[in-house]
Amino acid sequence: MFANVQRQNRLAAPRLAPCRSHHPKRLESDEPPAKCARLSEAPSDGGLLPSPGSPQPPALHSPQHTGPTCIGSYLLLATGDNRALHLHTGQELQCKVFPLKVYQNKIQPYIHLPWHRNITGIVEVIQGETKAYVFFEKEFGDMHSYVRSCKRLSEEQAAKLFKQIISAVSHCHQSNIVLGDLKLRKFVFSDKERTQLRLESLEDAHIMTGEDDSLSDKHGCPAYVSPEILNTTGTYSGRSADVWSLGVMLFTLLVGRYPFHDSDPSSLFSKIRRGQFCIPDHVSPKARCLIRSLLRREPSERLTAEEILLHPWFEAASYPCLADQEPSNTDQLVPDVPQTCDDLDSFFC
Repeated sequence: MFANVQRQNRLAAPRLAPCRSHHPKRLESDEPPAKCARLSEAPSDGGLLPSPGSPQPPALHSPQHTGPTCIGSYLLLATGDNRALHLHTGQELQCKVFPLKVYQNKIQPYIHLPWHRNITGIVEVIQGETKAYVFFEKEFGDMHSYVRSCKRLSEEQAAKLFKQIISAVSHCHQSNIVLGDLKLRKFVFSDKERTQLRLESLEDAHIMTGEDDSLSDKHGCPAYVSPEILNTTGTYSGRSADVWSLGVMLFTLLVGRYPFHDSDPSSLFSKIRRGQFCIPDHVSPKARCLIRSLLRREPSERLTAEEILLHPWFEAASYPCLADQEPSNTDQLVPDVPQTCDDLDSFFC
């Protein structure tokens, strides 16, 4: 059983504190903890986390585990979405588990970045002998799934949500953090009403030194990757590549499909390199202008994240006057199944 957990913080406050105010707690052992008797009748979510010290691989996804697991003051609930419940306050959180040797590198961008309402913060870190348990704020679904369910968004709604996305990205860029692998799925809702967004993950982020944002990393989701990443064998501007991905996101919000899409990766990359796309007639002129200001083949011609926030489309979209129309090209819809992009990593070697 876990012992001598040093309790430094309680989560009774309604507002979660920034991550830098939480110091890791230390667990004496990663041996399997005892089940929490008073919560033993909690309904199963179909897949529960195994005990942290379980020798059977994979440790985090063993289907043989049959009950909730206590980690310090938390109850880990489900394997699929890594939900956790604080035993004293009843507050639901998200939990990510990292090998102890690498977890500090994984959470370094969270520590480096000043707090922002549109970026997920770390609530607490608990260290075991071999693993670190990092607790984040609860989420209420991601943007990719939301757009898929809505077909596409009205310009009024898209502007409200996209402005929050840009605010998060701009804050990162001003703090010398380039996000990389930026996509709709990385933004999640903070509320049940789905009006407040935040960036869910900084695990692919790069901490830059000064104003130089040169990157050589070619990892990314094919639908969102910029032309210069495909064309260059050297470095590219990380901030400009992020802005291209933002252009793909805005197009998808307003149209309900990706601007560049093909089932064959080589054909998809050819379309991205050419940078040619068609914006449907129902998209307003100011929204067209903004999309074309982001999806420019030449990185230096794209707006910066700070400049995007000043674009007149955000104000104009506050007065909706466009009738909704269904997308005409159904094969370009956002995929119905989760797109992990892991099977296409070989194209970015």
